[in-house]
Order: sequence, then C-alpha cells, then structure tokens
Amino acid sequence: MQQQIKLAQEFRQLNQQGQFLLANAWDIASARIFARAGFPALGTTSGGIAYSQGFCDAELIGRDKMVAQIAAIAKSVDVPVNADIEAGYGAAPEAVAETIRQVIAAGVVGVNLEDNAHGSADTALFAVDAQCARIAAARQAADQAGLPLWINARTDTFLLGLGEDIEARIAMSIQRGNAYLAAGADMVFVPALADLAIIARLAQAIKGPLNIMAMPGAPIAQDLFNAGASRVSLGVCPMLAVMGTLRDIAEEARKTGSWQNMERSFYGFAEAEELFA
Repeated sequence: MQQQIKLAQEFRQLNQQGQFLLANAWDIASARIFARAGFPALGTTSGGIAYSQGFCDAELIGRDKMVAQIAAIAKSVDVPVNADIEAGYGAAPEAVAETIRQVIAAGVVGVNLEDNAHGSADTALFAVDAQCARIAAARQAADQAGLPLWINARTDTFLLGLGEDIEARIAMSIQRGNAYLAAGADMVFVPALADLAIIARLAQAIKGPLNIMAMPGAPIAQDLFNAGASRVSLGVCPMLAVMGTLRDIAEEARKTGSWQNMERSFYGFAEAEELFA
C-alpha cells in the first residue's frame, strides 16, 4: 500500500500542476507501449477494454471482467494508473463504493466516474443529488482504504447533447461539475467537447481542474491547455485508430494481396519481445 500511496501522490501532483496529457490503455501491450513512450501516468479506457473482450461499451462487460483487465494493466507498468469505471457498475452508492474497493485492490490510484445512467434511471443522467451521493460513497470508500484516490467526475452533458441549446448545456455542465466537486470529486471531465471558447468558459466557472478528451478533429493538446483544460485524455480514440489500421490492413491484403498498411506501422518482432521480456 505504501507504494500505491506514493503513486497516488504522484498522480495527484500531475493533475494539479496541469498541462497533463494522459494516454488510455486497453491491454498490457498498449499500456507498456504508452509507458515506454514516456507518459508519466496511464488511464484505462472502458470502451477499449470492452471492445477487446467482445462487448459493446456502456457497462455491458460487467464489473468482474473490467476489474480483472484493469488489474492486469496496473500490474504491468510502474507508473500511476487511473481506472475508467464507467458509472460504477450499479446505481446505488454502495455499488459504487464496492467498485472503488475492488479497483483500489487492483492497484489503481485514480478513477473516472460518470453520471450517465446507462438505462438504470428514468433520465439519461443520474439526478445531481443521486450522483453526488455516489461520488461521496466513492470518496468514503477510498478514505477507508487509506488511499488519496483522485476522483475524476465525468458528466455526459456534451456527449449526449443534453439541454435545449448550447447555453443550457453549458449551464448544466457547470452546475453538475461544481456539485460533484463539492461532493468529493477532484476533477470534472466533459467528454465530446472540443470548442476552445466553451472550454475556457467552463474552466473559469468550474471550481476545480477540467479534463477534456482528445478526438479526431479536436485542437492540439497545447491549445486545449491554453483554453483552460488541466488534463487532456486520449480516451478510446487510440484503440479505435488501431481498429482502423487493422481494417485497412485486412482490406488491402484481401483485395490486392499487398501489405503496405502493415509495413507502415510495423512494430517488429524483436521490439515486441523486448517489451514483454
């Protein structure tokens, strides 16, 4: 636990100092490649893990399979690991607390916890009070474990396009973000947002650090940082890019019997052996 506490403190400092680019892994190979590239910490991607195990996203993989893969990733690298635990695998605060206990036992030092209800509530997102209770339960479970867990509270206001217009969506994001911070979260995550002016407005109004996700077509990391993001996560996009590369390799080989796409990003047998030695 002492080593895990040290990693948690390192991760907390990375988030607090800002300009923090976080890569998200879905298996041991991707985790070690990102770590070897020099990323000071890693996250997991729930979507990437789900796809690699043959599931659609949005908690269909279940807690047990997800935690098992998170544990494998955390044990495979020496850097701090943040776990994407989706909505906590249960609507009740105690379900979230149990997930927190399990991922802490798996070796992680931070979590993403989203307010997307995934069909377990009458609305797309958990009510603010309900989500605050779930965040408070996560914080209490971490405190009881003796770990300064970094809790990144995700709100899917932009991802789901909620609110009657953009101003309503911005107001909803600010309200939820500040409520989640007051409930015990350390950071607010707003995926599917890439507009620099809106990021600047959220960064100014939300009383804590802001996490933004990199996406195709999004501004570069430095522009996102300059707008006010403290952390930029790669999310599921690298895994989707790998899938796109595999698609291109498959189509080229099948249609033309050539493999220029495979040659373009070939990793190398010796390099792979060294990665897992």
